[in-house]
Amino acid sequence: MPRIPTWIFWVVLLLHLPALFIDVMDIDAAQYAEMSRELRFSNNWTFLYDRGSNYLDKPPLLFWLSALSMKVLGVSNFAYKLPSFLVALLAVYATHRLGRRLHGEAVGRLAALILATCQGLFLMINDVRTDTMLMGWVATALWGWAEYRSGKRWGWLLLTAVAVALGLMTKGPIALFVPVFAIGADALLRRDWNLIFDPKYLVAVLVIAVLLLPMALGLYYQYDLHPEALVDGKQGVSGLTFFFWTQSFGRITGASDWDNGAGPEFLLVGMLWAFLPWILLFLLAFGAGFRKLIKQKFKLPKQSEGLVLGGFTLTYLSLCMSRYQLPHYIFVVFPLAAILVACLFRDFAEGQYPKWKSAFVKIQTGMGALLLLGVLLILTIVFPQPWWVLMIWLDCVVVWLLVTRVSKGTARMLWTSVTAILITNLFLTNFFYRPLLRYQLGGQVGRYLLAHQIPRDQVLAYRVEDPMNSLPFYSLSIIKTTFDSGMATQQRFPYVLTGAAGLAEMQRAGVVPDTLKRFERFKVSELTPTFLSVKARSEALTSYWLVKVR
Repeated sequence: MPRIPTWIFWVVLLLHLPALFIDVMDIDAAQYAEMSRELRFSNNWTFLYDRGSNYLDKPPLLFWLSALSMKVLGVSNFAYKLPSFLVALLAVYATHRLGRRLHGEAVGRLAALILATCQGLFLMINDVRTDTMLMGWVATALWGWAEYRSGKRWGWLLLTAVAVALGLMTKGPIALFVPVFAIGADALLRRDWNLIFDPKYLVAVLVIAVLLLPMALGLYYQYDLHPEALVDGKQGVSGLTFFFWTQSFGRITGASDWDNGAGPEFLLVGMLWAFLPWILLFLLAFGAGFRKLIKQKFKLPKQSEGLVLGGFTLTYLSLCMSRYQLPHYIFVVFPLAAILVACLFRDFAEGQYPKWKSAFVKIQTGMGALLLLGVLLILTIVFPQPWWVLMIWLDCVVVWLLVTRVSKGTARMLWTSVTAILITNLFLTNFFYRPLLRYQLGGQVGRYLLAHQIPRDQVLAYRVEDPMNSLPFYSLSIIKTTFDSGMATQQRFPYVLTGAAGLAEMQRAGVVPDTLKRFERFKVSELTPTFLSVKARSEALTSYWLVKVR
């Protein structure tokens, strides 16, 4: 079993930090950042608004914590992302403690490293959504319950209850479902019914209910008490019903309007990139675990655990029943996936699966080489860099080759993978995401307005199809948006942001605009081959102008 030194976690931490300073991405992350900014200046922190309109989709904890961070540190990318980053660190720590409680210190440390270095975590820290915090609270709840199961101490049960409540206030009932699935699977597979029928759980339920009270009161006062409140053009919407039913169960029953036709394989396909470089090892670990369960007729000895494999499986099955899925929905059980892979490393070290071990030493080395080659293509083709950046990449490749050469067996499998993914994200964060997000229209325009001290209440965004969540965040003000030609042509706003069609329409109406600045925009969440080519990129860009009306 490879030994995991403490210093490697400090290296991983340092490589995650630059993402905190990179721009937030449209649509979701920028929307949440702007909502947090609005909340920071609000006198009522129990009501949520999105650019001044009622917001009923996600619970408030992410916005509360990010708004508090902005209140202390000021409005910035760093202030918005910091609370989620800290909870992500908690997820890594809780994974270590959960793995240690279930399978020993070596497995726990390795599982923490696997989670900390999976591509999904790098993405979640860069593109912060509710799933970043959700993963941390759920991992903490599972760790607390595993400790409670082993010693029946009240403190651990209270930790579990608090973590579940925080998860519920982050993304809703899924924060309760995952622990319930994991605990239920563990009890069922070990036939230990005391794990389910424990009267102390009533105290945990009471703690959760008390902690949910501020959120529930906010939903009640904002919506249930005001049926005239508009939510996406609808009235009579119950905030409590939406939170406790429609948001989660409604996507299965059809009560929710959200439906993108995702099939049962959708989340697994997302894992193929999000759990790099560990995804193939995970598939082997998952298959081997299920094979053992079948041989044991789905009955484990009392000293074993079914929490990890059972919790992952039941959560996946429940999520894939939803009519609306996004790749990051499965991130909540990445701590369990990391423990499964860590257990596979232990099995390899103990002499199990020798043929698979030999094959995966080569597979993981090859995967690392492909990741580094992909970075080279980004540095030379997508966003060409000066020679000194390429020299840094070359030095990193030399380090990776040395690691490959000096390590053997499971150590080589581990360290070539870790080194490759760290090098990959060192360059992705600083030389891919950073220049990519410069093409977001909201960040460009918002910073220009501030730099030139243009009054934001005099600016109109006319016929702008780009997601505009980032514009108010970076301009520090809600910008009026419209598709109504009357507002743009009647010269009610001295400054107008618009595209080619809007500009032509203003000119046909006799409005004479003076161009202040031209912006080139690309929807960065939907990369295309044309955009990724330097020579063809101009064809993928859409021009917008900030004009002053005479």
